[in-house]
This record gives sequence, C-alpha cells and structure tokens, in this order.
Amino acid sequence: MTPGTKPTPAGEKVPLNADEVARQSLATGAVGPALLAVERAWTGCGDWTTAQARLRQVATGNVDADDDTGLYYGVPAVAFLLQAAADRHPRLRAASQTMDEHVLRLTRRRLVSAASRIDRGQPAAFAEYDLFNGLTGIGALLLRHHSRSDELAGILRYVVTLVTRPRHEDGAELPGWWVAHDPDKIMPTPGGHANFGMAHGTAGLLSFLALATVDGRMVDGQREAIAELTRWFDRWRQDGPDGPWWPQWITRDELRAGRLARTRPGRPSWCYGTVGIARALQLAALATDEPQRQHAAETALAASLTDTQLNRITEPGLCHGVAGIYQTVYRASLDAHDPGLADRLPALTKRLIRHAPPDVGQNNNQAGAPGLLTGHAGLELALETARRGTPPHTGWDACLLIT
Repeated sequence: MTPGTKPTPAGEKVPLNADEVARQSLATGAVGPALLAVERAWTGCGDWTTAQARLRQVATGNVDADDDTGLYYGVPAVAFLLQAAADRHPRLRAASQTMDEHVLRLTRRRLVSAASRIDRGQPAAFAEYDLFNGLTGIGALLLRHHSRSDELAGILRYVVTLVTRPRHEDGAELPGWWVAHDPDKIMPTPGGHANFGMAHGTAGLLSFLALATVDGRMVDGQREAIAELTRWFDRWRQDGPDGPWWPQWITRDELRAGRLARTRPGRPSWCYGTVGIARALQLAALATDEPQRQHAAETALAASLTDTQLNRITEPGLCHGVAGIYQTVYRASLDAHDPGLADRLPALTKRLIRHAPPDVGQNNNQAGAPGLLTGHAGLELALETARRGTPPHTGWDACLLIT
C-alpha cells in the first residue's frame, strides 16, 4: 500500500486507471464491500478470512493521496476502512497509522488552499467543503480517531469562517457556502446556488459542527456558526400536508425574492431531503441543549415518513433510497425524547427488505453495483443494523454524518 498517484519513469505523476480508482472508492467501489465484510466479521455474521481478503483487495497497490481526494475516495477512504478493522487486527494498526499521517498532511494542504480561495473572494465549490470530497468529510474522519488534532481544529475554524463570513457579489450578500456551479449538470442554476443537503450543503456543515460540539471539540465562533445555520433553516422552512420541509437548494432568484419557486418537497432522502436535514437539526439541538428545537426536528423527521412520502422512494440504497432513510431514522431514534421514531422502524424495516434484491444478504456481494452509496454494500449494512437492532460495531455510518 503506497500513497500517491502512479509515478512514471521520469518521476511525473499520471492518473490511476479505472480499476485502481474503483479499488479505493467508498462511494461506488471496493471500499464499501470491504467495510461490509469487516462489519459482518465483527458481529459474527461473517468471518475474518473474507474480511481480510476484501481489505487486501483495497490496500494492495497505489493509493491516491492527491489534493482532490476525500472521505469517499483515496487515502481518506482507505483510512476510514482501516480504522474500522485495526482495533480487532493489530497487524493493520501500522497501515492505519500510515494512512492517517497522509490524511493529516492532505488536510493541511487542503486548508491552505481553502484559505487562499477565501482571501481571493472567490466562491466555494462542493469539492472544497462537502462530505463526499471536501473538508467536511475529512473532518468527519478526523472526529473518529484524531479528535484532538490541530488539523481537526483547522477544519472547524474553516467551517466557522464559511458559515459566519458571507460573500458579497453584484450587490448581493451570499452565504459563504454559496457555489457558482450547478447542483447537477442537468439542473442549471444561473448565478449559482446554496445547497441544503447532507451530502453537499448546509445540513452537512451543521451536522459536522454539532457532532464536534457534542464530542467537546470547540473552536471560537462554533456555537455562533451553529446558530447561524439553524436560523438559515428556520428562514427557509416550508409547511405542507406532510409536515415541514426544506428545499434541496435555492437559486439566486429565490434568494433575492426571499421565497421558493417550488411548492412541494423533494424526496425525503438522506442526501438532500427532510430526513437528512431533520437529523442535522436534531444533532444541533443536542449540541446546544435546546429541547424545543430537538422536538421540532424529531417531529419534522417523523412527519416525512408518511406512506405518501415514502412511496416516492423507488431505490434501495443509502444516498437517496430506503437504506439511507432507515439508517438515519435509526440513529435519530436513539437520541429522541419520545419513542415515536423508534415506533416507525419496523415499518421501515419491511420497506427495506421489500426493496432489497432477492440475493442480498447471501454474503456473495456480487449482485448489482458494489459501492456504499447506491450499491448493495450500503443496503446490506443498513440491513445488518435492522436485523441486529444495535449500532454498527464499525461505526460505518459516521461517513453519513448522522452519528
């Protein structure tokens, strides 16, 4: 296992090939099935021989350590996997520590780059700050094993700056996490947009700050940043027949008008929908000890679980499918004041099983897409939680910022 892109004879770096990229991808590649194998080995539903084979598949060869890597790809993704297994297998600890050192170096480089962008007054991008590719995702990784590191403190200060220092452009005040690019190639947002989701937006920033606060890891301005983000959600909250909801993003025109152009919520998914946003708001309330806000968040989450809303979910996976909803509601139910969310888990479990392909759970990990986000690995990890009714031994769902 050698961090770094593949060197040429002249010492130059060239991109890794498609197989090498897939090998170290948590989102869509081999890291997800390896994480599943480790979780099953921990619980006794699988064996460590299978887990070790999956680990070798990921860890053999070059590991990308360039500045565009993040929690879901490259050195941070491999580090996340090794951390899940190293406690049980001491022989993996040295490799895990090596990966962690590369993550810390990557973090320092990424922070310098982000500070330079802020000083130039340019807009942010998903790749700089989000969960999948950006500093928030790396921060989620550091919270697990390097929660007292200077690098984590640096990421917290960066997020605080992003939240509390708005940008001014063409006479308009834009939030610091406003991006100039579209949320998707087929969904243009002229003038950019502010994203609300857990994967790429405000909910991810809020969850990260809240989880760090609960852990006792604080920097100056952190509570003010949490308050600013909760005010943002208060401002854009909408009320409908199925309870409160929030947009997936707002455009420049909507920001200027102070109201949304759309009149109904998107799907209640983890990545963009009310499910992920409500969990972020619940975590924020726990971090700041606001029982009323916690109750409101839990009520919003419960309201998003009506049959009308859930019937809009047609996919099984974590990102925007039933598995992500189940895992998020499960984690939220453990922190909830009343049993309402826990009472909904049996029905969600039935949906989860109904959406699962018939050969899921047979330990072959060969059916369909292999990855964590939309593939069978994420679905099977959520099914493991549902079957056991206990938190994952590996804590794999920390990569969703829900715990």
